[in-house]
Amino acid sequence: MQTGLADFIRSTPEGDAAEAVLRKCVHCGFCNATCPTYQLLGDELDGPRGRIYLMKQMFEGTVPAETVLPHLDRCLTCRNCESTCPSGVRYSELVDIGRAVAERRTQRPLAARAARWVLREGLSRRGVFNTALALGRLARPLLPASLAAKVAPRRDAGSWPPVRHARRMLVLAGCVQPALMPDVNAAAARVLDLVGISLVESARAGCCGALRFHLNDQDGGRRDMRALIDAWWPAIDSGEIEAIVMTASGCGTTVREYGHLLADDPQYAQRAARVGAMTKDLSEILHAERVQVEGLFAAQPPAAAPLAYHPPCSLQHGQQVRGLAEGLLRAAGYDLVPVTDSHLCCGSAGSYSLLQPQFSRTLRDNKLNALQSAPVKGIASANVGCIAHLQTGTGTPVRHWIEWLEEALTTAA
Repeated sequence: MQTGLADFIRSTPEGDAAEAVLRKCVHCGFCNATCPTYQLLGDELDGPRGRIYLMKQMFEGTVPAETVLPHLDRCLTCRNCESTCPSGVRYSELVDIGRAVAERRTQRPLAARAARWVLREGLSRRGVFNTALALGRLARPLLPASLAAKVAPRRDAGSWPPVRHARRMLVLAGCVQPALMPDVNAAAARVLDLVGISLVESARAGCCGALRFHLNDQDGGRRDMRALIDAWWPAIDSGEIEAIVMTASGCGTTVREYGHLLADDPQYAQRAARVGAMTKDLSEILHAERVQVEGLFAAQPPAAAPLAYHPPCSLQHGQQVRGLAEGLLRAAGYDLVPVTDSHLCCGSAGSYSLLQPQFSRTLRDNKLNALQSAPVKGIASANVGCIAHLQTGTGTPVRHWIEWLEEALTTAA
């Protein structure tokens, strides 16, 4: 794709990065076939190819930012298009630049700016979110059904094994997961303990930066990234830990890309690259220990129970990790039912379900119809946002796959 960038962005770092991505696009349109919003709306401007053209025109100064921004807002950044693209176009990198440029060159209405500020400050600060969730649980009986469904009931984490193994790994607690689903990291710690790995959290570790970054506060997102690196660095630098484990695939995608996101920061670039290289999804860690995991099951595995598995977009498209959690669940004796269009997004996408509720609900319902096309005991996934979002639309239990795995281990024992 030929470009002629306008003066405001030509020969700048973001202009050079945008131009490199744009020049790889060959206009084939394969990306539209797997884009959730294009499938819903049938509008070229709400598919990756159309958004790429819009961003190109904005960078060239021929289309105003206020025309482009609504189409970028409707993008889930699911990165399905990246998995589909035969030319290797880094659409997510381009859309990050496009959103930042559009945000600077226009101004949202006051109500929209306020809503985004509340999400950035409320969801990324664990103390604020914990307080809000506690109040929401108290008021839940008085809330409208649509809002009450988003207030998750309290869950017990259970015990956390003591640090007793030579092999140790860090795990990110995250922003909302400790309050919404404290049992996920605890279950991961218990399972890893059984294969000789101690899982530890850093008390100083906060948000990974994804939330602010994808709400177009990219400077704030990078501040969160630096703070997380600082919290982890003593354990990394000392050689105390061998890996960083992610139980939320959305956070995992961002942390694995720290080397790219902080590449222009002379103080943090090297550390960021090391953190990204050390980061693994939980399924990768346990897949590497699969022989030991399988050895934990009794000679007679538990009776096959049908489960449906939803691979989050951040895992299958963002991290390009596929099939590992499913393999572990099958090894545990679960019967995973086929799911139509498993590559498509469930509509959660971080804060998307709050900012684009109509599209998000439609995508959720489509996904639940596919997941429950056959009778299942439950639904498994690998990201806190997907799990919480899907649970709002069904009475079928939706849990992290590590919880289903631990349940099978308990049954086998």
